[in-house]
Amino acid sequence: MKLNHKNIERDGCGSIGLTPEEPEDIWHAYNLISEGDVVTASTVRKVQTESSTGSSTSNRVRTTLTIKVETIDFDTLACVLRLKGRNVVENQYVKMGAYHTLDLELNRKFTLQKVLWDSVALERVEMACDPAANADVAAVVMQEGLAHVCLITPSMTLVRVKIDITIPRKRKGFVQQHEKGLNKFYEAVMQGIRRHIDFSIVKCVIIASPGFVKDQFFEYMMQQAIKTDDKILIDNKSKFLLVKASSGFKHSLKEVLQEPAVMAKISDTKAASEVKLLESFYTMLQLEPAKAFYGKKHVEKANEAQAIEILMISDKLFRCQDIQKRKEYVALVDSVRDNGGDVRIFSSMHVSGEQLDQLTGVAAILRFPMPELEDSDEEGDDANSDSD
Repeated sequence: MKLNHKNIERDGCGSIGLTPEEPEDIWHAYNLISEGDVVTASTVRKVQTESSTGSSTSNRVRTTLTIKVETIDFDTLACVLRLKGRNVVENQYVKMGAYHTLDLELNRKFTLQKVLWDSVALERVEMACDPAANADVAAVVMQEGLAHVCLITPSMTLVRVKIDITIPRKRKGFVQQHEKGLNKFYEAVMQGIRRHIDFSIVKCVIIASPGFVKDQFFEYMMQQAIKTDDKILIDNKSKFLLVKASSGFKHSLKEVLQEPAVMAKISDTKAASEVKLLESFYTMLQLEPAKAFYGKKHVEKANEAQAIEILMISDKLFRCQDIQKRKEYVALVDSVRDNGGDVRIFSSMHVSGEQLDQLTGVAAILRFPMPELEDSDEEGDDANSDSD
């Protein structure tokens, strides 16, 4: 998503101009736009003109309209967001207050105005506009003297750094020069990984090369990590996956990503981590039920006691038409974060999100058991209806 402008006042009202560039961006727009928001975008309108003789002709004109959104329809197949509402800005072709449908599609810019840009909406903009925030897979394609460190998002590959170092050839009596050059190259690649790969986001780092370059580099990197006590590289050792590639050029990444072992490892890693998290929640629910709760009332009570370690919440809850309810969920997210808890917003387009929706859309794993919440189960039965 391209950010065209951002103009938000201190009280949280204002507008943001965006251009969807990837199919995923339409999904972000769907999560950003709520009923009652004001959207400006260009559209085509059929206009009828009457001549002096009384004959009328109709032609299509492109115009920019601003509507107050009343209904939102997301067509996932056509990758279009249809917004219906009344025109709120004077326009030569469309009367004030007349209904119109705006189609938001790829590469068509739009401006979104909100009375309040809350933390969840702003975070969504940041996530959509910073592709690196979605890149939970990284790859290093390399050969002797050449390497590309890349980040892979669900929809694109970004080259973060290219390393090109001339390595002296192995010649009799000059082996040391070759070793020196190789170590200098490996060091540069290692620094590239440390600088450009955020291990708190990235779930898998693919190292690909022809021959044994990948193995020698990985061995060098791990030796250096132990020598310098680099906790980040040591702790994330299991995230590295070594595979064969035809060269160190970026284009060889395509064949690497098609390797069955790689596909199995990276298949939608964000969703995979959500599935894992939900599994551990279900396990906790069985083995330590006093540390796992779902439903708005129980989760809010746990939060009041600052007991939430991980909050799982469905993005569906932030699309609810009831503004008051949205505010309550945003306040819950902010409060859990302020108390040092981890917040995971699940996508309702993934299996894990659908499962969470069946659990009222909000669940929490606690830092410590709260058996008193279990006792309030009977009173909390209406928690399910709270989040519909």
